[in-house]
Amino acid sequence: MNAAAYLLATGQAGAPALECGAERLNYDELRAAVGRAAGAWRARGLEQGERVLVFAPDSIAWIIAYLGTIWAGGVAVGLNSRLFERELTVVLSESGARFIWCNESSRALLERLLANIADPPQLVIEAEWSEHLAAAAAAPAAELPEQATAMWIYTSGTTGAPKAVMHAQRSVIAGADFARDILGLGAQDRIYASSKLFFAYALGNSLCAGLRLGATVVLDGEWPTAERVAEVVERHRPTALFSVPTLYLKMLRAGVAARLRAAGVRHYVSAGEALPAAVRREWREATGVAPVSGYGATETVALMFYCDDDSALLKPCPRLEYRMREGNDGAAPRRLWLRHPSTALGYWQRPEAERDSFADGCFSPGDLFRRRDDGSVAYCGRDDDMLKISGQWVSILDVEQALLAASAGCVEGLAAVGFENAEGLVSIALFVVAAEGHETQAREHLDAGIAALPKLKRPRLVKWVSELPLTATGKLQRGKLKQQYLGGAA
Repeated sequence: MNAAAYLLATGQAGAPALECGAERLNYDELRAAVGRAAGAWRARGLEQGERVLVFAPDSIAWIIAYLGTIWAGGVAVGLNSRLFERELTVVLSESGARFIWCNESSRALLERLLANIADPPQLVIEAEWSEHLAAAAAAPAAELPEQATAMWIYTSGTTGAPKAVMHAQRSVIAGADFARDILGLGAQDRIYASSKLFFAYALGNSLCAGLRLGATVVLDGEWPTAERVAEVVERHRPTALFSVPTLYLKMLRAGVAARLRAAGVRHYVSAGEALPAAVRREWREATGVAPVSGYGATETVALMFYCDDDSALLKPCPRLEYRMREGNDGAAPRRLWLRHPSTALGYWQRPEAERDSFADGCFSPGDLFRRRDDGSVAYCGRDDDMLKISGQWVSILDVEQALLAASAGCVEGLAAVGFENAEGLVSIALFVVAAEGHETQAREHLDAGIAALPKLKRPRLVKWVSELPLTATGKLQRGKLKQQYLGGAA
């Protein structure tokens, strides 16, 4: 199969495929452009299995370069266009990429970094590429085994250095299952993800799912803010929005949620982190529709579990098979093994991490779960999100959820971490960002919320901060939070 050809096989001729600002492309135009892009890559010497790094803000040209790489038999690698130089240098060095596609604004930076790398990738500048593309002859899609690599996606780096996750051609086979079978989306829908395409959540659920459904995929080259998301929604009128808990909360605090309702959004999905119950409730009150919460990973592209009610319990998505990993403490939550068409092949040059997370065609995320008798699972966070206090397991996610609910809209962010107190015992530290103009109310509500918690769940240290460290995908960096304020104490 060919993953790009598979995604583009459904859309009806003349139907709108992509929208980005004033740009529009229908499915016939997109298929033709991707075929020409494949021809252009082959003309430049791209061989089967060679990597092409795509380093630019989201755009229609980004998608054509990316899908054209896969169509040609290469491996597409979308990168965060805001990567720090140190991280970008590592990617440029370790990827062994043949080409890096970028826009003019990145040329000087990349030329400087590539000068210090042995056998660096060749620069392909978007403006020059566009001229070459217009004259290129379309190439047929490369027919490859389902297990052949189609794309790499870099992890967000919440638990260490980002890793390149290698995904097979088959990874897109089940990409539309969640959108179609759980949300009921189809070719008539317009799908917008506030996250960028280098993030697996947006790539899988907006681009891959949208194209396979023959729907319209809405893009935006700007970085997402509460106001920017509202503007995009009002301009393009998507029927489904995929976003993250942090941004849902910011949109609530900025007062723009009602604008999304007026613009006709009918489906909301939240993933990337656990969706706090308080945020779900507030969003339903503001828009009339509660977000469906999803769980997935860079290593799965597609969502693996979802929750469409207030229980916070996750149900398996179509085609997922899962089992608990073995553990010595029967009372403790455990990791899972997941089997699904979208699970990755492994990590590039990370053998130790690969041995821990991949086996027998299954993937095991680093998160912890408790399995219920009805087949659903309760998400408990990562290993360091579970603390043993006074002999009992405490989830800091539960603490965060309770205190966020108690804050009654007076905080913009809240995070708990475990640390060792002066007596050498494990305690909880809480870091809070007050909503502007609500500092006094935030302290009052939070004090009351802490007092209402069971004693072992009460934070022993509370720090008010201006912001929380987040990854480019909006995930909290707990390790960085500890280093900043606790000196890395565990």
